[in-house]
Amino acid sequence: MKITDVQILRMAGVHANWIFVKLTTDTGITGYGESSIERHEEAVITAIESFREFLIGANPFNVELIWNSITKSVFWEGGVVIQTALSGVEKALWDNKGKALDVPVYDLLGGQIHEGLRAYTYLYPPDGDDTYLPTTERHIYNDPSLAAEAAQAALDKGFTAVKFDPANSYTVFDGRQPTPSELAFCESMVSALRDAVGTRADILFGTHGQFTPSGALRLARVLEAYDPLWFEEPVPPEDLEGMARVAAGTTIPVATGERLTGMGEFAAVLRAGAAAILHPDLGRSGGLLQGKKIAALAEVHQALLAPHCYCGPVVAAANIQLAACTPNFLILESIGDWSGFHTELLETPLAFDDGMVIPPTEPGLGVVLAEDVARAHPWDGGELPLTPRYA
Repeated sequence: MKITDVQILRMAGVHANWIFVKLTTDTGITGYGESSIERHEEAVITAIESFREFLIGANPFNVELIWNSITKSVFWEGGVVIQTALSGVEKALWDNKGKALDVPVYDLLGGQIHEGLRAYTYLYPPDGDDTYLPTTERHIYNDPSLAAEAAQAALDKGFTAVKFDPANSYTVFDGRQPTPSELAFCESMVSALRDAVGTRADILFGTHGQFTPSGALRLARVLEAYDPLWFEEPVPPEDLEGMARVAAGTTIPVATGERLTGMGEFAAVLRAGAAAILHPDLGRSGGLLQGKKIAALAEVHQALLAPHCYCGPVVAAANIQLAACTPNFLILESIGDWSGFHTELLETPLAFDDGMVIPPTEPGLGVVLAEDVARAHPWDGGELPLTPRYA
């Protein structure tokens, strides 16, 4: 079995350009991967093109060999662009392999452990207006009562965990101190959610690395009374020492990982004691085998895995495969109940039932990309929905 063709499909996704990789073999089997990224799409596409010499004629079963050949054949082997490009290729290799053997990928990575995967969702407006920061005067990110309504709507769909990032406003400069009014606002939002969901659901609090360690600790003290499941990226993710200070100074589990690439960066987080929950994004952290290795490192440190997903359905499908075979899996990020556009992009939709994602029994990643839909939505260079407006 040999790879005979590499194709790249780029389209306008929900809140970023989505980049899909298609590997075709001489047996007629096609594997799909995803390398979606924000603002660096052309660089990622160029990187994937540069991998052709390692892919054409290669046996897709040799995932480790191909992965190492690409990363170790040059001096500069890492970085988010290369890892994002490689992550898409790697997922497609596993999809090829699973389809060739007629088994789901999780059967090749240790076997299924979880029949259903607990999932969480961001808060979205009840009317389905997919905008984080709408121009309306009142919205779910500035009005505690509307946030509570959105949380209740998520619970009505079966979710037992909801996530939001109320610590506005985002800027292009990380590392600030929250003001008293910001602290009070964050408390009002979390308090409203806790009143709405009670003990029926967890609250997940994200910040995208906005604060200094001391600022994050001030915010953590405000949040502790409402018992969030995690405090995500309380400081910039590269500040492991600062994140470890926050982790040691609060009872809220610290989570990080959506901006990390490769198991080496996750190993550094664990060595520093900087987080108890890891968020590898299989679209940029190296792919499924790297994800399995990251999970194993986390297991040794009594840390839990909560795969991150902000992009398209192929990354989501890979996250599901990894979660299904991971002993220390905690919870899976779901974009709503995977209805709407994500469903249109797949020949068979991702299965969601009463707050749980159900791992597929189909071979490979368990999904087939609807290429006609992808090609019908080219990116025209305009602003995409769900793109935050930075102050």
